[in-house]
Amino acid sequence: MSSRTELWKRELQVGAVVRRSPGVTRWAKEVWKPVAVIPGAPEAFWKELVREGEVVDYHAGTVPMELFRADVEGYLVSLNMAVPSVWVVMDKDQTGQSPSGWVVSAVTASAHEALDSLDSGESIVEPVPIPESLAAWIKEFIDMHYIEEPFKKRRRNEVAVDTVEDGKGDPRIRQESDVYRAPSNIKKPSVH
Repeated sequence: MSSRTELWKRELQVGAVVRRSPGVTRWAKEVWKPVAVIPGAPEAFWKELVREGEVVDYHAGTVPMELFRADVEGYLVSLNMAVPSVWVVMDKDQTGQSPSGWVVSAVTASAHEALDSLDSGESIVEPVPIPESLAAWIKEFIDMHYIEEPFKKRRRNEVAVDTVEDGKGDPRIRQESDVYRAPSNIKKPSVH
């Protein structure tokens, strides 16, 4: 990566930890929920990390987390949440190789990007607490690129309400009144 690219973009491999818990209804036998991230994680695909009874934590996958200069406001939203978070996005597994039926498709620091991922309604999108080292890495990028713009109140155009409205309707159509008349006022031709 060139130093010029590093000025507006950063990338780090991040692993997603997904927890399988027993379901609470007869319709959901188990619940799969992202619970943590591992900055700088090696490649993995549903590697079991911890097992406590029926609850199992998996290193579900490692994906690149990219930071872009244009998204710094979304990163600020994530870092300023009650619990500073990054977002894990999981989509349906099309290959059928995942034990959960889901694959990790993205880990993002942008709350705006996470919101966009929710639009389809077919993804699992969960905030997970951000490790301090990852928060510092993101904060450094924000400090390098964020420029706070002062709020400017927009002024309305002055509208003159006492002027004559010439040219109502289409000038090519001959009519006795303006085009905004109610349809009940239209006279129908009589048939003899």
